[in-house]
Amino acid sequence: MSRDETDAAQTIARKVRRMEQARKQPPDSAWYGLGMFGMVGWAVAVPLLAGIALGVWIDRRWPGDTSWTLVLLMAGVALGCLNAWYWVQREGRRDD
Repeated sequence: MSRDETDAAQTIARKVRRMEQARKQPPDSAWYGLGMFGMVGWAVAVPLLAGIALGVWIDRRWPGDTSWTLVLLMAGVALGCLNAWYWVQREGRRDD
Protein backbone atom coordinates (compact mmCIF):
# COMPACT_ATOMS: atom_id res chain seq x y z
CA MET A 1 0.00 0.00 0.00
CA SER A 2 1.36 3.44 -0.87
CA ARG A 3 1.66 6.33 1.57
CA ASP A 4 -1.28 8.18 -0.04
CA GLU A 5 -3.50 5.13 0.32
CA THR A 6 -2.46 4.74 3.96
CA ASP A 7 -3.22 8.40 4.66
CA ALA A 8 -6.59 8.10 2.94
CA ALA A 9 -7.45 4.96 4.92
CA GLN A 10 -6.54 6.70 8.19
CA THR A 11 -8.66 9.72 7.27
CA ILE A 12 -11.64 7.52 6.45
CA ALA A 13 -11.23 5.53 9.68
CA ARG A 14 -11.10 8.77 11.71
CA LYS A 15 -14.26 10.07 10.03
CA VAL A 16 -16.06 6.77 10.65
CA ARG A 17 -15.15 6.95 14.37
CA ARG A 18 -16.43 10.53 14.56
CA MET A 19 -19.71 9.54 12.91
CA GLU A 20 -20.17 6.64 15.33
CA GLN A 21 -19.49 8.88 18.31
CA ALA A 22 -21.89 11.52 16.98
CA ARG A 23 -24.66 8.94 16.65
CA LYS A 24 -24.15 7.81 20.27
CA GLN A 25 -24.30 11.32 21.73
CA PRO A 26 -27.57 13.21 21.99
CA PRO A 27 -27.64 16.30 19.80
CA ASP A 28 -26.83 19.65 21.39
CA SER A 29 -29.87 21.76 22.16
CA ALA A 30 -30.69 25.08 20.54
CA TRP A 31 -29.77 26.74 23.84
CA TYR A 32 -26.25 25.38 23.53
CA GLY A 33 -25.94 26.89 20.07
CA LEU A 34 -27.26 30.24 21.27
CA GLY A 35 -24.86 30.15 24.21
CA MET A 36 -21.91 29.47 21.91
CA PHE A 37 -23.04 32.27 19.62
CA GLY A 38 -23.18 34.58 22.65
CA MET A 39 -19.75 33.45 23.82
CA VAL A 40 -18.22 34.27 20.46
CA GLY A 41 -20.00 37.64 20.49
CA TRP A 42 -18.64 38.51 23.93
CA ALA A 43 -15.19 37.30 22.88
CA VAL A 44 -15.20 40.00 20.18
CA ALA A 45 -17.12 42.73 22.04
CA VAL A 46 -15.02 42.88 25.23
CA PRO A 47 -11.61 43.55 23.57
CA LEU A 48 -13.29 45.95 21.15
CA LEU A 49 -14.86 48.03 23.92
CA ALA A 50 -11.71 47.87 26.04
CA GLY A 51 -9.67 49.19 23.09
CA ILE A 52 -12.12 52.04 22.53
CA ALA A 53 -12.16 52.98 26.22
CA LEU A 54 -8.37 52.95 26.46
CA GLY A 55 -8.07 54.93 23.22
CA VAL A 56 -10.49 57.62 24.40
CA TRP A 57 -8.61 57.89 27.69
CA ILE A 58 -5.24 58.24 25.93
CA ASP A 59 -6.64 60.81 23.44
CA ARG A 60 -8.03 62.94 26.27
CA ARG A 61 -4.93 62.60 28.42
CA TRP A 62 -2.31 63.22 25.70
CA PRO A 63 -3.89 64.87 22.63
CA GLY A 64 -1.89 64.58 19.45
CA ASP A 65 -2.02 63.87 15.74
CA THR A 66 -2.68 60.15 16.15
CA SER A 67 -6.20 59.02 17.04
CA TRP A 68 -5.50 56.32 19.59
CA THR A 69 -9.20 55.56 19.74
CA LEU A 70 -9.14 54.36 16.12
CA VAL A 71 -5.83 52.55 16.49
CA LEU A 72 -6.94 50.68 19.61
CA LEU A 73 -10.38 50.02 18.10
CA MET A 74 -8.66 48.15 15.25
CA ALA A 75 -6.39 46.36 17.71
CA GLY A 76 -9.48 45.39 19.74
CA VAL A 77 -11.19 44.04 16.64
CA ALA A 78 -8.11 41.99 15.73
CA LEU A 79 -7.74 40.66 19.27
CA GLY A 80 -11.46 39.91 19.44
CA CYS A 81 -11.35 37.97 16.17
CA LEU A 82 -8.39 35.94 17.39
CA ASN A 83 -10.23 35.30 20.64
CA ALA A 84 -13.38 34.16 18.79
CA TRP A 85 -11.27 31.92 16.54
CA TYR A 86 -9.74 30.37 19.65
CA TRP A 87 -13.17 29.58 21.15
CA VAL A 88 -14.48 28.10 17.90
CA GLN A 89 -11.34 25.97 17.48
CA ARG A 90 -11.60 24.82 21.10
CA GLU A 91 -15.17 23.66 20.58
CA GLY A 92 -14.19 21.93 17.34
CA ARG A 93 -11.45 20.00 19.16
CA ARG A 94 -13.95 19.02 21.84
CA ASP A 95 -15.98 17.21 19.18
CA ASP A 96 -12.93 15.22 17.99
